[in-house]
Amino acid sequence: MKDGRTTHDVAIIGGGPGGSTVASFLKLYNPDLRVVVFEKERFPREHVGESQLPVVGHILDEIGVWDKVERANFPIKIGATYLWGSSPQPWNFEFLPLSQFRDQPRPAKFEEDRRLTAWQVDRAVYDKILLDHARELGAEVHEQTRVAVIPGDDDHVAALETDNGERITATHYIDASGHIGVLRRAMGVGRTVPTSLKNMAVWDYWENAQWATTIGTGGTRVQVLSIGSGWIWFIPISPTRTSIGFICPASHYKKKGMSPEELYVDALSQCPRVMALTADATRETPVRTTTDWSFLADRMVGSNWMLVGESAGFADPVLAGGLALTHVGARAASYMILSLERGEHDRAWLADWYTKSQQRQIKQFIRFADFWYAANGQFTDLQDISADIAKDAGIKLTAKEAFRWLSLGGFNPEDGSRPGIGGLDFGAVHEITGKFVDQPDAPWSISKYNTFKLNLVGARKTKVPLLKDGRIEARDAYTRGGRTLPLLGVYAVVHDVLKSTPNDMESIAQAIVDFAARIPWLQAHDAMATLETMLIDGWVRGSVDKRRPVRPYLPHGPEGRSNFNANQDDIPEIVTPDRDVAPTAEPPKPGRGAEDPTPRKMPKR
Repeated sequence: MKDGRTTHDVAIIGGGPGGSTVASFLKLYNPDLRVVVFEKERFPREHVGESQLPVVGHILDEIGVWDKVERANFPIKIGATYLWGSSPQPWNFEFLPLSQFRDQPRPAKFEEDRRLTAWQVDRAVYDKILLDHARELGAEVHEQTRVAVIPGDDDHVAALETDNGERITATHYIDASGHIGVLRRAMGVGRTVPTSLKNMAVWDYWENAQWATTIGTGGTRVQVLSIGSGWIWFIPISPTRTSIGFICPASHYKKKGMSPEELYVDALSQCPRVMALTADATRETPVRTTTDWSFLADRMVGSNWMLVGESAGFADPVLAGGLALTHVGARAASYMILSLERGEHDRAWLADWYTKSQQRQIKQFIRFADFWYAANGQFTDLQDISADIAKDAGIKLTAKEAFRWLSLGGFNPEDGSRPGIGGLDFGAVHEITGKFVDQPDAPWSISKYNTFKLNLVGARKTKVPLLKDGRIEARDAYTRGGRTLPLLGVYAVVHDVLKSTPNDMESIAQAIVDFAARIPWLQAHDAMATLETMLIDGWVRGSVDKRRPVRPYLPHGPEGRSNFNANQDDIPEIVTPDRDVAPTAEPPKPGRGAEDPTPRKMPKR
């Protein structure tokens, strides 16, 4: 490296999932790019945020690292068990009906049902796999190298100066340094906190905790469990190691006057399910703590820099969105740089798209988390806080009003994937809304009508990006009133059906079924959900033709199947008085960890 001279095309601050994913995409699709990564720590290192969403697998597969991660034998995340909402009984959400999950030897391939699942990862292992993969693809990686100074102004980075005295210049700079936002702070970018949620987290790792359930070979569900003062996560991250944490409002922590250790032990003692699962386990100690405040960076892009991952924003972890937002943002940033390097698209158009798409996705997670907290009847000690969240956010807790409030955040992603919020598809969001407000059978809006027509009055034709195979294609879309209708994927199918089919529901439904029979990735339910979101967003007008019947839409078919079900795990929900299962400070007992990667088949309890 030579002082004062452009030595790299892309310089990345941070070697975690955001930075390593950007580096891998860049080297995969343009091997000639000179990409350098600066990571202040030496990997492996511990990091919280272990639970993933299925979208992550698709990104890891694209950069060619999915098989490496699968070989690490992380537990397969089938879904989650929640003690949340108004019901005192736990319930499950699963990414796919268990009848569709194939039990197969591991490591498995990224195909069929595994495309719909995720992992629960030990971040020390996971992050190193990703950083090593970027290095193998040709990225220059410097560990234990801190970026100490960033000369420049609020819109332009002049160079990076490391703590070992080197000065590095590049064409593009990426801040993937996490919540500390090294470059974000240097550029003077402010942060907005669009929520009244201000939490703190305390957690530890346990050896040999019992899994609540085992599904096939290595599959399980995470546990998200409310107690009166907050909620507990229980996330198996290896065959023997489990991350267990507690999240509560920072104001509650201050009010309790406990040390983090005392708060942690007290919280776990209030959760019979966790007490039972840890009865024969041992803790690593000491506890770790962090503030857990959702925020959104005021700017995402400068003249030669971009924010990626938690430097751009953070959403409460109740929806497990951290790694998903980071990987999705890293992919988008990489595609933008690849396009700029080829001179294929206007920078202003790309910067506007990147900024708006990242802000929208982070806001959606924050907005949905607000609803989860406000509607959680399990927070008996936090009823005032929950009410304040609802009031500050403007949520009216009826199914109709809550769903309308959620819809104002926008359901449609510009990449053409199925509509949803917070990692859940539209149908799941609708079902969650009804579950939380005790209206499980709240009807869909399309159930009120039997005739549907496109409504493009006042809409402006525009372009949105389609990201594929390392390139960005500009595709048609409509915008109106701050909303976008992308003519991509499922949206394009529904748009075409409405333009070419008689407007009665029977004809529309049949046309959708016909499309689904010809298009492998299209599910008829996703198309109907997209019709629902287009109706809510005003892109479709519904009416009633009195000559035809009006039939309610059954999103899961006549049999009523969904991805939600009552939890049947055989775990005590009441602690027996004579059981002493308080967390201990003993070192972990020997168990199957990295030294024994045997896939775990847990016995039935």
